[in-house]
Amino acid sequence: MNQLDMKGRHAVITGGAAGLGFAIAQRMLASGATVTLWDRDDVALAGAAKALGAGVQTVQVDVTRHDSVVQAVAQTALKVDALVNSAGITGPNTPLVNYPVDAWNQVMQVNINGIFHCCREIVPLMQQADYGRIVNIASVAGKDGNPNASAYSTSKAAVIGLTKSLGKELASTGIRVNCVTPAAVKTAIFDQMTPEHIQFMLSKIPMGRFGMPEEIAAMVAWLCTEDCSFSTGAVFDLSGGRATY
Repeated sequence: MNQLDMKGRHAVITGGAAGLGFAIAQRMLASGATVTLWDRDDVALAGAAKALGAGVQTVQVDVTRHDSVVQAVAQTALKVDALVNSAGITGPNTPLVNYPVDAWNQVMQVNINGIFHCCREIVPLMQQADYGRIVNIASVAGKDGNPNASAYSTSKAAVIGLTKSLGKELASTGIRVNCVTPAAVKTAIFDQMTPEHIQFMLSKIPMGRFGMPEEIAAMVAWLCTEDCSFSTGAVFDLSGGRATY
């Protein structure tokens, strides 16, 4: 493992109790940072905090609710050097004409509105310090579009657009805003997908395998360091060769 320098830095990680968020927390702790995990699952938060050990704070929050995010900020360490927006859901795998309206709205609430709420409330804290790193977890589906995953693909395309817009807004400050676009990564989120959709995603990856959480965490952690100084509003692929642009 390459050593990254995040000593003295504090990061907020949404969806931090499991999956990519948990792996990112592990890498940041190994790099010397402290972390606050935001998640709606209080039982999973307790388990994650126990597994991660020292340097971890947890806050139960529903990122789809603006008032819940405001309350979470108040419960979090005032110093927030990095924000990783990792909370996300896939939604059902079905053609658009059959897509349940409630499920569509839920995907948008979690995957894009949640990021908006978190950025809206944490950016002012970073502006006060004139320093910050924001990394949004998008997906290669937001670039290529996956069939039978219209809500997920659309929401992740929106994450890319939000990242580019906010990155330009804050470019003259000490805050950097970037996103990563992984191909499929083997986490519990696979439980939300059909076997057919999982096989479709694998077939699109030239490396012939899924990404590993620690591989995504390595890139995300670097994007949260001071070394990431001239990239903002950028999209970093982690697709095993799948991405075509």
